[in-house]
Amino acid sequence: MSLLSSIQMAGGSLQANEVALQVVGQNIANANTPGYIREVANLVPGASQGEGSLILGTGVQVQSITQQINSFLETELRNANSDQSNADTVQQTYSQLENIVGAVSSSNLSTAMNSFFSAISDVLNSPQDESVRQTAVLQGQSLASTINSMSSQTEQLRSSIDSQVASLAPQINTLTTQIAQLNIQIAQITGGGTSASAAVGLTDQRNQALSNLSKLIGVQTSTQPDGSVNVDVGGTYLVNEGTSQQVNVTQSTNQGMTVSTLEVQGTVLNPSSGQLAGLLTSRDTVLGGFEEQLNSFAGTLANEFNKIYSGGQGTTAYTQTTATNAVSAADVPLDEAGLAFTPTNGSFQIIVTNEQTGTSTTNNVAVSMLGAGHTTTLDSLAAEINNISGLQAKVVNGKLSLSTTDSNTEFAFGADTSGTLAALGINTFFTGSNADTFAVNSTVAQDPTKFAASSTGVGVDTTNAQTLANFLTQPLATQNGSTIQDLYNNMATDVTQSSANATASANAADSVQSTFSNQETATSGVNIDDEVVNMLQYQESYQASARYIATLENLLNTLVQM
Repeated sequence: MSLLSSIQMAGGSLQANEVALQVVGQNIANANTPGYIREVANLVPGASQGEGSLILGTGVQVQSITQQINSFLETELRNANSDQSNADTVQQTYSQLENIVGAVSSSNLSTAMNSFFSAISDVLNSPQDESVRQTAVLQGQSLASTINSMSSQTEQLRSSIDSQVASLAPQINTLTTQIAQLNIQIAQITGGGTSASAAVGLTDQRNQALSNLSKLIGVQTSTQPDGSVNVDVGGTYLVNEGTSQQVNVTQSTNQGMTVSTLEVQGTVLNPSSGQLAGLLTSRDTVLGGFEEQLNSFAGTLANEFNKIYSGGQGTTAYTQTTATNAVSAADVPLDEAGLAFTPTNGSFQIIVTNEQTGTSTTNNVAVSMLGAGHTTTLDSLAAEINNISGLQAKVVNGKLSLSTTDSNTEFAFGADTSGTLAALGINTFFTGSNADTFAVNSTVAQDPTKFAASSTGVGVDTTNAQTLANFLTQPLATQNGSTIQDLYNNMATDVTQSSANATASANAADSVQSTFSNQETATSGVNIDDEVVNMLQYQESYQASARYIATLENLLNTLVQM
């Protein structure tokens, strides 16, 4: 090998070490850059050449600059990011729901129920004291307010989460558009024939975009021969090489609320992980499921309490009253008339009293639910009541209205084995059929003397109040023997236990994500200590090559002087 060839080899060594030092500097500069993947200058021996019988090397050259990336690990980390985002979102929702239920607070539903039934017990001790009955009414209104508030807060939280669902569409579209554009640039640089990691910088950006996208929605990725990455959700492509499909927001109705759905060309996105999955689970399953439970609880409380209450009498009777619940049609059977609660076969009593003579007559009103030709409609019920002396019944806007025919007559209601009074909303304490509409009947709210504490006549005793006071722990046939207290405990326990499970799942997902993140950092992250070692090695090699050139220069000068 000639001196000139040796100088050329040394120059190549200087150039290779210079590039390697530049790569080290790039790594150090981006040590704290999110998504940056450590780069490596791949040095290889130069092509050998023959000189006589000798095979001599030609030095070193930089074959490529590649990124230290483990594709399998990157995929697992993205999946872990999706699972973590999903679990954390659900856990946060349960935490907020626990605050709404307030199982350990002093203003929770259990406290409101206990206060209400305690107030009813007080009526037993002072049956003639109107203020005590007023207190019972007020505690009933407080109970209704607590249920209404729980429902309202749950609906507001559902609405807030739905807004977050809709807000994900533009975020997803931004990221998928970015990934598609980067696919094009990477494919152009690699020419379809080299590793995509050769497109350093662009690959970093794409991996960061994929990581951010995986947190929003669980995706599957596949790398193509030209270095581009396809992205899909359950087989629906969001990115196909250099093309991205837009995610659109559509509206539908779920449990009485307008909700947002994300679609791609008519296909609904329903991922199993990511923030979107967590939000959908939170909105439809966690909060939606709780709303169903709360509505069922409120409806059961209202109807079952009213079925007992409506068979009682207050200290004053009625001269006129109108049902609170309307039927869809007055000429169809009551069990098909759109009532929230369905009457059964049986009867109820109307007690008519002549105030002048003091005489009372108890009239049984039959309610038949035995099939065609023997089924009570609201029209037939009104006609039957009109046969009772001193009373007039009519249907107004689908509601049954009763009044006396003269000023000396008043009426009250007695035992109801059919549940018709409760279903129609006549002589009831509560109104409404769900948590939103649950309230105290305005009739008793405005006149506490109508509080039906007696069961044997107007102002006679407090036997009905005794039954009502124990209602909280009374087994209900319609609930397979469960009590209202049981229903509440089950509802509160479900929230508490599910919240604990969600917290455990979130902690587990966080742990898995942290493990993969640490592994990814060890593989692709920049370690300053390692880079300093590499820098010293390349620096020493550079200096040695420079000295080698100086030595060759001296030899060349000596040769020239000879």
